[in-house]
Amino acid sequence: MKGDVRSRGELLRVRGHSVAWAPPLLLLIGITVIDFNTAGEFRMISWVVLVPGIAAAICGVWGTAVFAVLAQLNYLLADTSYPNRYQSGLPDFILVGVGGVLAVLACAVRVRGERLMLHMRDIADTTRRTVLRPLPVDWGGLEHAAVYLASDVEARVGGDFFDIQPGPHGTRVLVGDVQGKGLGAVEAAAALLGTFREAGYHEADLTTVAERLEVRMVRHRGHIKALGRGGGDGNRFATAVLLGFPDDDTGAVDVVVFGHEPPLVVGPEGVRQLPPGEALPLGLGELVPGGPPRVLRVPLAPGETLLLTTDGVTEARDPGGLFYPLAAEVSAAVAADPRVAEPHRLVAFVRDGTLRHCGGRLADDTTVFAVRRPVGSPSGKGRSPS
Repeated sequence: MKGDVRSRGELLRVRGHSVAWAPPLLLLIGITVIDFNTAGEFRMISWVVLVPGIAAAICGVWGTAVFAVLAQLNYLLADTSYPNRYQSGLPDFILVGVGGVLAVLACAVRVRGERLMLHMRDIADTTRRTVLRPLPVDWGGLEHAAVYLASDVEARVGGDFFDIQPGPHGTRVLVGDVQGKGLGAVEAAAALLGTFREAGYHEADLTTVAERLEVRMVRHRGHIKALGRGGGDGNRFATAVLLGFPDDDTGAVDVVVFGHEPPLVVGPEGVRQLPPGEALPLGLGELVPGGPPRVLRVPLAPGETLLLTTDGVTEARDPGGLFYPLAAEVSAAVAADPRVAEPHRLVAFVRDGTLRHCGGRLADDTTVFAVRRPVGSPSGKGRSPS
């Protein structure tokens, strides 16, 4: 079978070359040598039935078939070399043959399962690239860096979302977390990102973008309920932070916080947290009528970075149950080295600190996102209109 699945070749490799054939070959040689160096009353040659069985676990289908044939021939040659009274005869010959056939069939099932697994992994990777599209360097005239770690390693994608959308009215940024897990959370995240990419480009007022996101979440839940998928999927909401980098004020950023952890402003002079905001999570705005959410304009000094994280960071616990002290850790790091405020360094620092704090056991999807205007280029020239 074509390559017998690329994952099979990753099991045993030396300098880029597969050596999966080595264990069954050594076993075949070992059994033969031991058999010829023991007394006739102690025959081991029928143990060669183990050889295709071992090959089925680590080799491809054709490799397993080769070892099944070798085991059969090896048994036949070794058995006929003994006097008649020591020969195992036809029963063990049939045993080795049947064992070889079963090993080939088992290998075929294993390879098919591996191919299915790889196909599902490719689907998950494609879904992840669709929901969390790759962001070019300096996209929208901003320096940015992001790390996304799914709590479900096999799924590779969850309810966290982030994006940067350049446009004629400035560059907008959205970071958030859909309540819950599973494909329902991925669907909701995709719906919100689709709306953000359109509204963030076309709408001149950030308040209108915020309203569009709220409406989209409500519409998405209505659609889910109409499909008969109520319960968790039909009652989802999303916490989020919506940022706007206006062209008319390059020393400030507009912020709307939808029930999310407020961003940290990290700069050479220290760390401060933005106000929590007044908006409820997306999808729950109707609980508190009173108009659209208020946009807060916050001054930003040159070199200051906005740090946004999701629950995987804020709720990370150590073995003693203590939460990860994000602000304190970042403050200490920036005080020791102001360069930590750079987006790529900052994201790497928070990622490593979170994993170290929780011992690598993430309880939730984890996103660490950092963004700032380029130092020395406050106007953000070079923004793409895409």
